[in-house]
Amino acid sequence: MPHPLISSPAGVLAVLAGIASTFFWLERKTGWKLFHFFPPLLFIYLLPVAFSNTGVIPTQSPVYDFMGSNLLPFFLTIMLLEVNLLATVRVMGKGLFVMLLGTLGVVVGAPIAFFIVKSGLDPGAWKGFGALAGSWIGGTGNMLSVAQMVELDDDSIQYGYAVIADNAVYLIWLPIMLGSKAFADRFHRFTRVSPDRLDLMEKAAKELTAEKGPMAMRHLLYLIFIGFVVTAAATRLADWIPALPLGAEQPLFTSSTYRVLLVTAMGIALSFTRASRIPGSHALAMALVYLFVARMGARADLSSVTGSVLWFLLGAYIWIFIHGIFLVFAARLFRVDVHTAAIASAANIGGAASAPIVAAYHRPALVPVSILMAMVGYAIGNPAAFLAALLCRWVG
Repeated sequence: MPHPLISSPAGVLAVLAGIASTFFWLERKTGWKLFHFFPPLLFIYLLPVAFSNTGVIPTQSPVYDFMGSNLLPFFLTIMLLEVNLLATVRVMGKGLFVMLLGTLGVVVGAPIAFFIVKSGLDPGAWKGFGALAGSWIGGTGNMLSVAQMVELDDDSIQYGYAVIADNAVYLIWLPIMLGSKAFADRFHRFTRVSPDRLDLMEKAAKELTAEKGPMAMRHLLYLIFIGFVVTAAATRLADWIPALPLGAEQPLFTSSTYRVLLVTAMGIALSFTRASRIPGSHALAMALVYLFVARMGARADLSSVTGSVLWFLLGAYIWIFIHGIFLVFAARLFRVDVHTAAIASAANIGGAASAPIVAAYHRPALVPVSILMAMVGYAIGNPAAFLAALLCRWVG
């Protein structure tokens, strides 16, 4: 490939930031329904893929290395500051257990689907399944984190397959979650939901206050300090912990695995402190998430794409069907309404970007708590998805 048109670290970073900001600007400015089915995330990943494979930007750059070493644990830390476990339990009650059983469906469904389609996949495809599990339990940030935990190379085509499958399933699953509102009466007869459940849940949701006040310059400094302190501490501690080989020729519990788990634990611990009240943490974290997604796309090499992507997609659809079975079973077991079940699934599969959309369509009063449920997904996403990856590796 010829020398890239833009190769300086500042220039490459400007391109990635420009791509990410452009598609969010288009979504807000135009209101195109296209973005309901093809979210900005898909374009933010695919356009850098096109740029790096046509010589506009490089596939290797010092700025990519810095982002991989420092930005991922940084944004994961400040993203976890938003987790409010107590408030979520208080408002959603049994609905939280529905979400957790939906999470179990993702973990259990991963090795089942992988076993069915593994004959058409590459040997390292289990890592791509693990990354996709991260997205389906927590969100994009977890997808990126789990990729590091299983040492999935940034330029690996398996990560690209995971992104494609994530959006392909989202295209089908989101309309199903939205359309489930039309079957509320039949669903409630099936799950034997209590008549007063919805009223009690909405009353509790209205009492939930998440306003932190306006963001000021000092708040950004606080977040930068907290994020990099946790990143540095987790990196140092992870280097002291020996790798755990699990009887394989290549260890899975490496320093990268430990670092993400330590960052997750520290972030959750900080969510119980006054650090959780700092304004702007979620916005800053999500901005860095999308910048990191663009970076992953820029490092992808299309020359390694094979027909196995179709097998990967088939596995993803089998997988989401298993998640759906767990979700319906959980709804009947805990006698919850279709609105809670749909929000719980959206909090898993789509994360903080989709849960409010589903909540606003079903019961607008539940929008704030839907975000909290997605935050719970962020908290449990890394260890749960890593378990799913281990199970896929085992059946493979």
